[in-house]
Formats: sequence, structure tokens, C-alpha cells
Amino acid sequence: MWNERYSKPGFLFGTDPAQFLVEQQDYLQRGKTALCIADGEGRNSVFMAEKGMKVTAQDASEVAIDKARGLAAARGASVAYRLGDLRDFDWDETQYDLVAGIFIQFAEPDFRDAIFDGMKRALVPGGILLLHGYRPEQLEYGTGGPPCAENMYTVDLLRDAFSDMEILRLEAYDREVQEGCGHSGMSALIDLVARKF
Repeated sequence: MWNERYSKPGFLFGTDPAQFLVEQQDYLQRGKTALCIADGEGRNSVFMAEKGMKVTAQDASEVAIDKARGLAAARGASVAYRLGDLRDFDWDETQYDLVAGIFIQFAEPDFRDAIFDGMKRALVPGGILLLHGYRPEQLEYGTGGPPCAENMYTVDLLRDAFSDMEILRLEAYDREVQEGCGHSGMSALIDLVARKF
């Protein structure tokens, strides 16, 4: 499915990083390590690498990773790519200074819980977790994301899921998003920034 989605010409979500990531760029510190999961065509991992981070990007689509490699090369950025399903990802292999999950709402609740747990395990103590996605109200806008309210986030859900971390930012808001044809229009968004104890 993902190869088919990404096989169309151009970049489904554009080549600019998510606005959320741009707004959190103070956490993207030169020389630090980062893991960007379900990174798609590379817009976010390339931006992290351009900030001087040592970035590993994971995705399940060969087509997306090929596009991401091309984007990285065009921008002179160095990113290590890992092809594979997050269900099989070894969260304990390497610990990172920062782990990012941006619009990763393909995961049903049980799988999502496993991803959240893995993201925490993949962080060094003091590491930063960045999570950005849609709230259930996004279904009313229909401007991106899956048609599954149960895959989306609420403030209470994220507060509970990351109660074992120091929550630095947890905010729900609506904003106009223009990120390729995949995310276009008024959107119901939510951000989480948390630090591992």
C-alpha cells in the first residue's frame, strides 16, 4: 500500500519539513543523534540532517526511501535509511538523543501503544521525544490523515501514554497546513514534546 501511495510523481507531503518540526528546531542540536520513524519521502529527516544531526530514518516503503535518498542528495544531507515495518523494528538496538514521530497515525491503538513504548526505549536518558499528529476532530476537516478516529491523539491520551516522561509541551490546536497534496487545508493538530527521565 505504501509503495503505491508514494509511487506517484512528486512528493506526497512536499519537500519542506513539517511546521511542527521547524518550530521545535532548538531541539535539533548539531552532533546529536536522531531517529525519525515512518519518515516517508524524507522531508523531516533531511531537515534534521541539515541542522547537523546524525539521523537515522525508518520507513516501510522502498519507493519512499528512494525518494528520500534523492532529496537528501539534492540538499547535501547525510541520512542513514532503514527499510522495514515498525512491527519488526528493534527499538533497543541503538539509543538516540532525539526520536521523532510526525503524522504516524497509520497505527491502530494496540500497535500505537507498542510504537510509543518503543520510542521511549530508543531514547537515551534526557533524550527528547517529538510527536505530532491529528486529533479526532480532523475527520470533520478531511484534509489529511486516515479516516480512523481511534488512530488519532487527544491531550488525555498523550498525557497518559507519556506520564513517565517530563512533558515539555502538550498542545491541541487548529491550523492551516500546506504540506503537499497529502496534508492540505485547515487541520486539527496536536503536539507533544517530552524528555526522558
